[in-house]
Amino acid sequence: MQKTTLPRAQQLAERAFANLERFLHIEAISGVVLLIAAIAALIWANSSAAATYEALWHTPITIGVGSLLFTQSLHFWINDGLMTIFFLVVGMEIRREIHEGALASFRQATLPMAAAIGGVAVPAMVYLGFGHAPAEQQGWAVPTATDIAFAVGVLALLGKSIPSNVRVFLLALAIIDDIIAVLIIAIFYSGGLDYSGFGIAAIGLMMVLGLQRIGVGSAYVYVIPGAITWVGILMTGAHPTLAGVVLGLMTPVTAMPMRERPLDAVTRFTQELLGRARSPEQDASELISPLKNLRVAQRELVPPVVRVQSGLHPWVAYGIMPVFALANAGVSLAGVDLSTQAPQWVMTAVVIALVLGKPLGIVSVSWLMVRIGLCTLPTGVNWNSITLIGLLAGIGFTMSIFIANLAFSDPASLGAAKLGVLSASIIAAALGLAWGAWRVRRG
Repeated sequence: MQKTTLPRAQQLAERAFANLERFLHIEAISGVVLLIAAIAALIWANSSAAATYEALWHTPITIGVGSLLFTQSLHFWINDGLMTIFFLVVGMEIRREIHEGALASFRQATLPMAAAIGGVAVPAMVYLGFGHAPAEQQGWAVPTATDIAFAVGVLALLGKSIPSNVRVFLLALAIIDDIIAVLIIAIFYSGGLDYSGFGIAAIGLMMVLGLQRIGVGSAYVYVIPGAITWVGILMTGAHPTLAGVVLGLMTPVTAMPMRERPLDAVTRFTQELLGRARSPEQDASELISPLKNLRVAQRELVPPVVRVQSGLHPWVAYGIMPVFALANAGVSLAGVDLSTQAPQWVMTAVVIALVLGKPLGIVSVSWLMVRIGLCTLPTGVNWNSITLIGLLAGIGFTMSIFIANLAFSDPASLGAAKLGVLSASIIAAALGLAWGAWRVRRG
């Protein structure tokens, strides 16, 4: 078959896009982008243009039809709207791990589950051990969370010398950590519940189930039911991002039922398409039907939970999370008075709980579970690896800042908590890299 030579500009564009796609799939890069966004927010919030930083996130944005209008700040639409998509991806990750990953069997999940519980309980106790006033004690959950993207990204910087099971253990622990964080948000950081909203959320979820039942596989069709679910949960007083987790957990792990296997359907429709395209009396309109059938069959080669998560991941990793960091990491150092007792306690407690409490909880509970014979370390994972995982779990960032926004209404305490999260995440990442490099040198 003779190949057509493409124009030079098109060749260069194809090469550039191929390199960009490979670049975006490097796990460490998303963590670097997140860090750059956080640094940019800090610089902006403490520069001469600080007023524009605050003004931007308080810009009102209205959506609605006719007289039905809903107005909220840009900050709300990022934290309560865009972050729902982040939690949707988290829900899908949990669903996949439960179906076929590190959480697929109870025996396999026991050790990371116990380690995650230790990594939540110990930092919370360390934080509360500082004896804050009740207003500051509300932040006990801030140092309990682990940032999956940052932690896995830092681990990727250590290269292929780190056994794959170490990454699997860290990923499983971080996912269980996210499950606990979601439960904490739902139970402790939602206001008084308005039960009428549950009816609206139920309508959205029933629509999702109905569409799944009749075999609708296009993800776009589920946007409206998803939006209805989000509105319902917002009306209840619970945090609306929980809608993302619920919808993620409902995403099917198997392809839509078809009369024949998707691969067989792809083969048949491809042959039909080629037959019509090669016909001497070929009419372009006759290609529409086999093309449509071929696209559906190709889509169903991959389960929805994999397909949708893969499609959303670049947008979340390189769009939503950096925007969240830009909107929330901008702590004005002039507005955080660490000379007063409350903010000083909050920042110190968050840093110590994340940097020391996280590894202490993870390593000690893991050691106890192995010691009493309830669990065994996975192949390729030793106590140096568990220590590395514990250190990296101290990178709280996205979820910790998210919880801080829910926990504190006082700007001084909120700023101190965010500053503590940022400081602790940098320290934990540095300690993790140092420990990992030392472990690699030791072999």
